[in-house]
Amino acid sequence: MMVLAIDTSNQPLSLAVMKDGAVMGEKLINIKRNHSLQAMSAVEELLGSLDVAPASLDRIVVAKGPGSYTGVRIGVTLAKTLAWSLKIPIVGVSSLLSLAWPGKYFDGIVVPLMNARRGNVYTGLYEYRDGWETLVEDCNLAMSEWLEHLAVREEKVLFTGADVDVFWEEIQLVLGERAYRVSDDEGYPRAAVMAKHAEGLPDEDAHGFVPNYIRLAEAEANWLKEQEKKNG
Repeated sequence: MMVLAIDTSNQPLSLAVMKDGAVMGEKLINIKRNHSLQAMSAVEELLGSLDVAPASLDRIVVAKGPGSYTGVRIGVTLAKTLAWSLKIPIVGVSSLLSLAWPGKYFDGIVVPLMNARRGNVYTGLYEYRDGWETLVEDCNLAMSEWLEHLAVREEKVLFTGADVDVFWEEIQLVLGERAYRVSDDEGYPRAAVMAKHAEGLPDEDAHGFVPNYIRLAEAEANWLKEQEKKNG
């Protein structure tokens, strides 16, 4: 099976092509540039470098969120377009679960983080035993509130993701020696890892596939508030 995996849910753009579960090629771009300007061309470059024709693909795997509203939307739109045009299934994987992968052999719980601005985070709580178990579903909340929840647990906590550094001082103040973090290199998303997560997930239809934004985009939330005032 030939799989193309796409993750544009945060600043890094990560792509991978997998053949029968093995990595054929990967591409990671970590610069502040709108993914709409580079995602499609990056897919074309990766496929071309591997001599893989789009028609050879059997499945599209995409990060379905949470994360940057624009980033998630771009990745999902690209994945749905490819899946629809090629008449192949699409599979969505939690952007946070993909970031948890470095904690596979960690003796404790794993907390992936994405900065949601204004002291908030996208996060979840995972543990690996015979497979990945979700202890707390992906959510969006204040980091201070999240740390209060983690503080009452007795396990060691591994924080993963490129945004851990933003909150690390606050994390250490609350959790002390129970807090661990991945290296900088391990904090980036890897589409190949996401494709591994997708191996046990069912196929989805491109038309019915929807991303998991968790919260409204800021512009949409402001618009709704204005409507409430007008109708109020």
